Amino acid sequence: MRNLRDTYKTKGQRRRMVMEIEKLGFHDQKVLEALNKVPRHYFFEKAFEEHAYENKPFPIGEDQTISQPSTVAFQTSLLNIKPGDRVLEIGTGSGYQASILAELQAEVHTVEVRKSLAEKASHLLEVMGYANVKCYVGDGTLPFNSLAPFDSILVTAAAPSITNTLVNQLNNRNGKLVIPVGDLTQQVMTRITYCNGELKKEEFGKYAFVPLVGKEGWSIN
Repeated sequence: MRNLRDTYKTKGQRRRMVMEIEKLGFHDQKVLEALNKVPRHYFFEKAFEEHAYENKPFPIGEDQTISQPSTVAFQTSLLNIKPGDRVLEIGTGSGYQASILAELQAEVHTVEVRKSLAEKASHLLEVMGYANVKCYVGDGTLPFNSLAPFDSILVTAAAPSITNTLVNQLNNRNGKLVIPVGDLTQQVMTRITYCNGELKKEEFGKYAFVPLVGKEGWSIN
């Protein structure tokens, strides 16, 4: 892996990125602070680092993308992470989202179906010092019974539906699932929350994510 450097220039670019997200109406200060701490350009190939602080998704290989920062911020905020929360992330991708969760002092378990991406992200997160992140290779749509229950589950790919497999891995006090649900063209950001033993469903804006691949996701090679 290349040497990782966070210069005055990249720190300034990151501050401007955070200010841009604030101007969009996002005001979760803890999440904004996390975004300001994590060098997003570390998760880009050297040739594309100049795009790292633009508020847009970008390819990371294997037909996958790193989500745009405002989307990462919004999904993270919906979880209302507390220090020590146990979080399952389905779709490690580049590892950027996991690093934001780690900055919020969560215990992060992140799973990626594509081995090459999982290994690359795992190495980078280790080099960056995130001891509170554990990476796994596997089908995130299947249960992680040995690790459940989780305080939060975050799905970072487009799901065709909300499955019992995911819901059943939440703690039944105040566990939260944030997941984009829809077809392969457009999804609705959805949050499922346990509240007094009952499940509460909320829907937010429309998004476009790469497909969630797995036994209980989309069957796409």
